[in-house]
Amino acid sequence: MRFDPATLAYDARGLIPAIAQDARSGEVLMLAWMNEGAVTRTLETGRVTYWSRSRNAFWVKGETSGHVQKLVDFRFDCDRDCLLVLVQQEGPACHTNRRSCFYTAVRDGAEVEIMTPEP
Repeated sequence: MRFDPATLAYDARGLIPAIAQDARSGEVLMLAWMNEGAVTRTLETGRVTYWSRSRNAFWVKGETSGHVQKLVDFRFDCDRDCLLVLVQQEGPACHTNRRSCFYTAVRDGAEVEIMTPEP
């Protein structure tokens, strides 16, 4: 059966959350949003493309930073309302220059930075 991006369950704004995970290590790198066009572009090009809510435009990961995400596998959950993109990450995934956007943890009731920016 051929996959149709229109069959995903987008929210009222036409968006669906997309979790990026490193295909090799399993590390969760970031969460961003896609619309139907971003899903289509990602599958067609193999370069992960998101929808920037702040710029109201497509955002090809790494387009300006060089920290690209190459698509390894594209998955969706049982309700078809959340995506998991397994990627080959080149450089840091976070705009703060950290490997992952999830660099803050709560430990013993306090916020703790668990990852420093890459040099």
